[in-house]
Amino acid sequence: MSNKTGAGNSTVQSVDRAITVLEILADSGAAGVTEIAGKLGVHKSTAFRLVAALEGRGLVEQNDERGKYRLGMGILHLAGATTASLDLVQESRPPCRALAAETNETVNLAILSDGSALYLDQVSGSSALQSHNWVGQRIPLHATSNGKVLLSGLSDSDIGRVVARPLRAYTASTITTMKGLMAAVATVRARGHALAVDEFELGLTAVAAPVHNFHGDVIASVSVSGPTFRLDSDRMSAIVVDTKRTAAAISQRLGWHRAVG
Repeated sequence: MSNKTGAGNSTVQSVDRAITVLEILADSGAAGVTEIAGKLGVHKSTAFRLVAALEGRGLVEQNDERGKYRLGMGILHLAGATTASLDLVQESRPPCRALAAETNETVNLAILSDGSALYLDQVSGSSALQSHNWVGQRIPLHATSNGKVLLSGLSDSDIGRVVARPLRAYTASTITTMKGLMAAVATVRARGHALAVDEFELGLTAVAAPVHNFHGDVIASVSVSGPTFRLDSDRMSAIVVDTKRTAAAISQRLGWHRAVG
């Protein structure tokens, strides 16, 4: 038991030191192994192993000055991923608020994350019955409108790798076969939106549309959800148009200029 605890402490210490190395380089711009070791208070060989591990991940790199390291492009990649998520929420908020006010229902923004749809933002309309905040929670891809929209942006082979199997049946209406799911995704691609009626929860209906980045990639999904009894077929036809228009507006704010039909 003590050995496991010791190993755990050693791992945490190594992580802490690696982060400190990044902070040292961020403050100084560039530093050699000897300087890094001195600031960490460790032997030069220890500092070298830390720097080598970070270099292997692209988080640090050697500059033109012999023996000195600086932050690498991997840091920009990590920072860019965070910035992209923050920009997405910021740029989508005004259109989502307008959609919630127009439909009086709950509007959600979701992205693909680790085989699920991850909710980034939520705006509740005046008629929304649910008080539950879904932000930060994950929902299944195969049983939700947001999930099917996010899958529509992937290749068929990638869908096969991303979707966890077996497909869980949440209700009697849930798609539980890959053949059925692929057919549903094909429909989303053709129509530009996805519907989910009583698929994830009985009595819950949702419509979602894709959000594109400036390259045209599907990077998010925006949805309107509410009680099935209130979102009947007559009302849904208008909400589909509103949802697709909102998704297009968000996409345009992100630099995508192709019209959505």
